[in-house]
Amino acid sequence: MPNRKLIPDVIKDQQLVCLPPEASVQDAALLMAERRVAALLVTQGRSLKGIFTERDLAARVVAAGRDPATTRLAEVMTASPDTLGPDAHAYEALDLMERHHYRHLPVTADGESDGTVMGIVSIRDLFAVVRAHLEDEIRDREAFIFGSNYSASAPP
Repeated sequence: MPNRKLIPDVIKDQQLVCLPPEASVQDAALLMAERRVAALLVTQGRSLKGIFTERDLAARVVAAGRDPATTRLAEVMTASPDTLGPDAHAYEALDLMERHHYRHLPVTADGESDGTVMGIVSIRDLFAVVRAHLEDEIRDREAFIFGSNYSASAPP
């Protein structure tokens, strides 16, 4: 995991899910449901303005009693979110997400919160990276202990 960069090792061939700040929360919820994502990027052109997540929907819209059809994303999004650049490593994203208790992190060309959007990394993406790294570690250790011809499905 230490050498895995956000782009292209963690996120690749990603189709961005974006809406402008003027879009309604209802539009965002419909798009999120259609694309089966828990967060979308709020952009003006390719420039990041914020992020809107299921958590924002629950706390800032539903719990606050706001009308999703008339509430604009600009009113309830997380503006100027933390970001990382594409060359950042997976462990940097994981550390940032753990420290600040969020599950989605935008990736911008320059790592700035108002930069050009390149992608979004989720805790699920990072879990897959950690899992693959641990599986590689286990295979390497088993090969060292039992010999390079060792197969987990066959007895040593």
